[in-house]
Amino acid sequence: MTLLGISILVWMALAFWVFAWWLNQRLVAIDTGHNLALTRAIGVAVPLIFGITLFVLWELLVRGLDVPTILLPPPSMIWERITNSTGILAKDFAQTFKAVFAGYVLGCGSGFLVALAVDRSPFLQNGLLPLGNFVSALPVVGVAPIMVMWFGFDWPSKAAVVVIMTFFPMLVNTVQGLAAADTMSRDLMKTYAASWGQSLLKLRLPAASPFIFNALKINSTLALIGAIVAEFFGTPIVGMGFRISTEVGRMNIDMVWAQIAVAALAGSTFYGTVALIERAVTFWHPSVRRG
Repeated sequence: MTLLGISILVWMALAFWVFAWWLNQRLVAIDTGHNLALTRAIGVAVPLIFGITLFVLWELLVRGLDVPTILLPPPSMIWERITNSTGILAKDFAQTFKAVFAGYVLGCGSGFLVALAVDRSPFLQNGLLPLGNFVSALPVVGVAPIMVMWFGFDWPSKAAVVVIMTFFPMLVNTVQGLAAADTMSRDLMKTYAASWGQSLLKLRLPAASPFIFNALKINSTLALIGAIVAEFFGTPIVGMGFRISTEVGRMNIDMVWAQIAVAALAGSTFYGTVALIERAVTFWHPSVRRG
């Protein structure tokens, strides 16, 4: 590409950025009053415009500066790879998501149940929680090879890594949430002669629900990351982590970015689903009512 062509594309990128910035500033400044539909529409439009702007800038700058595709392919090239490789991407995603879903359910479920036991036992609270902080700091690249040796090369070993990564965030957040009920409410339950189970169901679990959903949202992204990284250390010839590591060696960077795009979309969808469930369950909480 000539120097003139490069300059034109760079100036186009800058002009588009200025226009998108101006448009978002105008949208944010609109006084919606009590119009809930308009407020939601602007809330969707602003990040959508910002995201489109980033992709357009990416495309124009990569082509304008003549960046080698092996370093950073343009979005159009990544999209072309996605549309031409839907079968491979679907099989890789299905293989990885089996580990993600199984590990997420087992890790979060066991973390929640152990948190209830910790809440009943000061011994476990003083002994297990410090250990949990230590284990949660273990790097996944160190744990994944061990899990592959224990559970084999298929998805159960990746699910085991996900369990380790999601167990302690759920444990710690649930224990903190169960302690979030204020003293006056606890004393009121005692005056009603409520048992531990009644107090748990009617007071402490509702008070802990924002903490629990916070752990579920954090784990929704950790689970996908853990499964993909674990596939680097041994897997059948399918899976998102396997495909990324293989295609990097073959210098097929567009396929690597296609896998990254699918992972980002899946992680965002997973997180958004948990967030929607949170809004439905904890509609009474001030943080949700403000939204």
